[in-house]
Amino acid sequence: MSTVPRIVILGAGYGGVLTALRLQKELNYNEANVTLVNKHDYHYITTHLHMPAAGTDDPENARVNISKLIDEFKIDFVKSTVVQIKPVEKKVILEDGTLSYDYLVIGLGGEAETFGIPGLQQHAMNIRSINSVRLIREHIEYQFAKFKREPERRDYLTFVIGGAGFTGIEFIGELADRIPKLCKQFDVDPGLVKIVNIEAAPTALPGFDPELVDYAVQVLTNKGVTFKIGTAIKECKPEGVVLATGETIPAATVVWTGGIRGNRLVEQAGFEAMRGRVKVDPYLRTAQYENVFIVGDCSLLFNDEGKPFPPTAQIAMQQGVNCAFNLVASIRNQPLREFKFDNKGVVASLGKGEAVGIVFGKKLKGGFAAFMKKLIDMRYLYIIGGIGLVLRKGKL
Repeated sequence: MSTVPRIVILGAGYGGVLTALRLQKELNYNEANVTLVNKHDYHYITTHLHMPAAGTDDPENARVNISKLIDEFKIDFVKSTVVQIKPVEKKVILEDGTLSYDYLVIGLGGEAETFGIPGLQQHAMNIRSINSVRLIREHIEYQFAKFKREPERRDYLTFVIGGAGFTGIEFIGELADRIPKLCKQFDVDPGLVKIVNIEAAPTALPGFDPELVDYAVQVLTNKGVTFKIGTAIKECKPEGVVLATGETIPAATVVWTGGIRGNRLVEQAGFEAMRGRVKVDPYLRTAQYENVFIVGDCSLLFNDEGKPFPPTAQIAMQQGVNCAFNLVASIRNQPLREFKFDNKGVVASLGKGEAVGIVFGKKLKGGFAAFMKKLIDMRYLYIIGGIGLVLRKGKL
């Protein structure tokens, strides 16, 4: 029987991919068997999905084939869907087989959090994957085509975006840029198109610098976006949304970006979870099982003020690096390293040539912020795939 430890990584999102790539670099041959499981044979760049969703970029630019990233002599890639995690038995059930592990890394990514709002699950679309953004893009174009056949149906040209966090705001910026082109393509009067952003919190981009929030709202308002801030969606219906104020907005398109919860498989596996996210120790392990690490959207970590860190690409990447270090240390019986989040800043794009952000403590807006956003995207490509990937995909 093999004494080589088996490491199984579930999910090739930011956390899973960075864990795999660092293990590939740090482990010696035959020091461990590493298996990466993902339901697609590509890794997609979540922070780029708002562009293909709006139709301002090709979905191909948001994805990278896993075979281009990993060394198949060091990492086995299994394309399959995870059905069940059995931590007591140290097994993972896939739709087409079973994997046993000594160490497990769960990086399965999140799901849309609907907060129990009736109809959202059934009638709203989400910016969550390559397939979901393809659907949104096709759907938007289809509404313009339908309107030409039924010009009395103004609801075909009303686009409701629920949530004014980063994803919502970035999508709205791209959509506002795309609308004039679609109007031209389909001979539609731009004055008939409505983009409505609805946010339950008292401000857009909750938790962000107020000066930059004001700038972002102004830029998007100038592009024709209507904001309804401090207003909750009470219900989502096939024909539109009902707000907590009683107002109904007839709309054939509702895109929900209002929150992320962890993966339901994590709750079903018996881990103590809050909305699908599991509180991890300083080494990113679960409380119940020292051989199970959780990174990305499914992990719950608190900052010094006792507030949970929001699930972002930046934190997932840093967790992946730390998780790989701790896996290597566990195998070699060396001390583990505590995870410390180093917040380098955030930038939200507002469409072409416009963005707001805080990078290394400095406030940025306008063209320079948009340039920084491109640099951040390129840096990520460089981290996972070197200069070759930057050159291939660098027009992000």
